[in-house]
Amino acid sequence: MTHITTVTAGTREITVRKDLAIPVRDGVTLVADAYHAADEKPRPALIALSPYGKELQALALTMPPQRRPSPMWDGCIEAGDIARVIDEGYVHVIGDLRGSGGSEGEHVGNYNAGGVPLGQDAYDVIEWVAAQPWCDGNVGMIGISYYGSMQVLAAAERPPHLKAIFVSGGHYDFYETTYHGGVMWFMPRAAREGRGGDSGWAFTDRITSRMLENVDPAEVSARVAERLADPDVAAWPNLVHTLHYPKHHEAWFDIITNDLDGDWYEERNPITLAPNIDIPVWLQIDQGRGWTMDGTIELFQSLRSANKRLSIGSYPPMQSRPWIEEHDKMFRWYDKWIKGIDNGVDREPAVEVFVEGSRETVTAEQWPPKPVEHRELYLRPRRKLSFEPEIFGPEAAAPDGFFQAPLTVTDKVEILSWSTEPFTEPAEMIGTGAFHLFAAIDQDDTNFILRLWDAAPGGTRQLLTTAYLKASQRELDPVRSEPGSPVHPHTRKVPVTPGEIEEYVLRVYPFAATILPGHRVVAELSCDEPLTDEHNSLLPPDAFHLPVGRPVTHTIYRDALHPSRLVLPFTV
Repeated sequence: MTHITTVTAGTREITVRKDLAIPVRDGVTLVADAYHAADEKPRPALIALSPYGKELQALALTMPPQRRPSPMWDGCIEAGDIARVIDEGYVHVIGDLRGSGGSEGEHVGNYNAGGVPLGQDAYDVIEWVAAQPWCDGNVGMIGISYYGSMQVLAAAERPPHLKAIFVSGGHYDFYETTYHGGVMWFMPRAAREGRGGDSGWAFTDRITSRMLENVDPAEVSARVAERLADPDVAAWPNLVHTLHYPKHHEAWFDIITNDLDGDWYEERNPITLAPNIDIPVWLQIDQGRGWTMDGTIELFQSLRSANKRLSIGSYPPMQSRPWIEEHDKMFRWYDKWIKGIDNGVDREPAVEVFVEGSRETVTAEQWPPKPVEHRELYLRPRRKLSFEPEIFGPEAAAPDGFFQAPLTVTDKVEILSWSTEPFTEPAEMIGTGAFHLFAAIDQDDTNFILRLWDAAPGGTRQLLTTAYLKASQRELDPVRSEPGSPVHPHTRKVPVTPGEIEEYVLRVYPFAATILPGHRVVAELSCDEPLTDEHNSLLPPDAFHLPVGRPVTHTIYRDALHPSRLVLPFTV
């Protein structure tokens, strides 16, 4: 039952309408809280929707924003700065998706609700809010990450009263959210189930597995057996436990049992839906991990909106929780498209990119914002990276290599690195790249993980970008792949022949950086990643990838016949 209370935040009084009952078209009732100024004047509304629990978002009124590595950082407090929203003249509506929190209905899997698209529910919520006496009929949306993805799903349904969206830090292609280059990422588990600093979904007994609900039990059993036979999965206790006991791990069970791309992930891929969106869209993402930038850029390119913006911000990759960043941009956007204020935001360049190193902002009407020439940096003997290729064959340029024991028996991650000489002139790079790696392994599979660093003369360094590839998923898409921009379909596995030299082409996720004089570019290669270092300490707990569960010897060739090399996007 709805009840109205008043809370005090600083010197302001805020009216809260708790547990609003919002009917949607199939008879289910969703719940939301609405925060607005005490004078009750009708205002435009900004709506935030997720399965993270509306009560958790209220901490934005009482908890100072936390940045990683603060132990109080909670990845699910993402609905925005409630007090700021009210001060800017909006109503902040925070709702629970069906099957979560106080909302009715069944939530099946990810971005799916028992056969009902979550965008359809968002449409109904938007139109209901627009009709309330405390709303003036104009609606936008708010929130980072999951909340951001929900904005895209909502906009694709074209609700009449949704005037614009501002999406920060969203995740789009859901396969690429959970498997990077085919390598499983653990962070979605933390976000959904609550572990190590994330409150997780506001679970009810109505969150169920799409696999268990929709797939023949015999096929489910076969999928489970297949995954348990994977040495990587079998060596990780959480995955083994989830495969045996999927109850209360439903969404994660679905991810584990679907390790290849295809219809399962494409059903409601926000990027696939992007051509349906015809309202103004501003996309914002920060640098530092790579794959989130890649998805954001792909979404930007897919949008058909006449008014669209792309902002790529600075390192580090994780914003505060409660989320408060980027509100200045958001309110300029909404003041124009929701309130009708002519503030000039629609006449600014469509793309703005913060360039690390030079710390300049580059603007343009397209991505990438400058012409790019892909140049090659070759792996050379004595751990060098050089613009000059190796002239000797394998008999003279002996390969590098490393042996990685499973993390069940060691806590040491073996890493090979190659470094350029110090740059003598500034070198700017903006865009995607490729890592052509000639390697032989003594197993039928492994991971290849590349991390690219900007190393300063004093010894400090900053991550530029990353690349990942499961060796058995090395197949390239011949139509979509371009020089410096490889694309892998990830629709099948082809086991590696042990001892055979293969060329693996990793997609180097997009980045923007100027390598300053005296700095070096350092490439690090491993099959696992260190659980903590100067970059990983800035990420949430569990934000690493499934390690290789078998002992693997990796032989890395980088001679005239096997030109292992980075292909990087230098601006011209």
